Amino acid sequence: MKNTALIYCERNFGKMDGKTANGLIRQSGKYDITGVIDSTQAGLDAGEVLDEGKNGIPVFASLEQAIERLEQMPTDFIYGIAPAEAFLKSEERELLFQAMKQGMNIINPLHEFLGEDEEFKQYAEKYSVTIVDVRKPPLKKDLHLFSGQILSIETPIVAVLGTDSAVGKRTTAVLLQAALEKAGFSAAFIATGQTGLLQGAAYGAAVDALPSQYITGEIENQIMKAYNKEHPDIIIVEGQGALSHPAYISSSGILKGARPGAVIVQHPPMRVNLGDFPFMKMPTVKSEIELIENFSHSKVVAITINHENMTDHQIDQTVKKYEEELGLPATDVLKHGCDKLVQSILTAFPSLAHKKTLVR
Repeated sequence: MKNTALIYCERNFGKMDGKTANGLIRQSGKYDITGVIDSTQAGLDAGEVLDEGKNGIPVFASLEQAIERLEQMPTDFIYGIAPAEAFLKSEERELLFQAMKQGMNIINPLHEFLGEDEEFKQYAEKYSVTIVDVRKPPLKKDLHLFSGQILSIETPIVAVLGTDSAVGKRTTAVLLQAALEKAGFSAAFIATGQTGLLQGAAYGAAVDALPSQYITGEIENQIMKAYNKEHPDIIIVEGQGALSHPAYISSSGILKGARPGAVIVQHPPMRVNLGDFPFMKMPTVKSEIELIENFSHSKVVAITINHENMTDHQIDQTVKKYEEELGLPATDVLKHGCDKLVQSILTAFPSLAHKKTLVR
């Protein structure tokens, strides 16, 4: 049975920095989500906030209100914000202490490891709860350097990269995996961030928490685990940040470690500046594609759109524009599904197209 969980996402649910909460509401194989805390969205259904229709998960104004209205106390309390500073504010520490007093385990996706914090350790012992630091990397003796094993496998590998952080790369990757499986293929998903791991991904590592020397090796290792255990028809790798982004090296590690034969690029057309770096302009889709293809041996095969602040008409017009100007299939997977992506992958990897013909 899944653990039940309450997610804290004050003032950020449905927004860029609420991506951990957003992702868990959309899909969670590991937790049964019973509610979200965000006073600015209180009273709404969580699915409504994400523009996906009601899903029966309520949004509460506070921890106190959640405790009062939920029929049972959740087993876990998830910090669902991904702030740029990656550390708890003083009032958030107190809130987590209150959750521990109620007997809830703490699920922490931040770079700040609460299991090493003396005050948190005392609370955990006093109230018999646990603390899970999702981003805490393995000991160095258990990390992997790039070995070259990945060069020997012929399984197609597709990476979903983007032009910024929090643009929907993970969401697209998860939906693409499901679409490929619906089409009759076995597909493995490699998570590279905290949210994918929290969602219950069977393979993955929070690469931005690893020493840079080990990023490529850990990505390769997770891909080899999936390959050796499942021998999937295709492997989908979640991207992080953006190759062009000055604050992240994750995308370069993913390209080097995963060595994808194909890349899908996700872009938010209405975003003018980088999300957490408003002093820097967003790259264009074209410039990101050129950078990816010049940096690696990978070929960009499709474009996906993050429709933040866009009308349906703007989405349709943008899709048409990208396809005409860039000569690549484009879509919004949340609005129009993954059919174009599946077809672009079959075109990029003829062996998969042949397999589909045999299956039929």
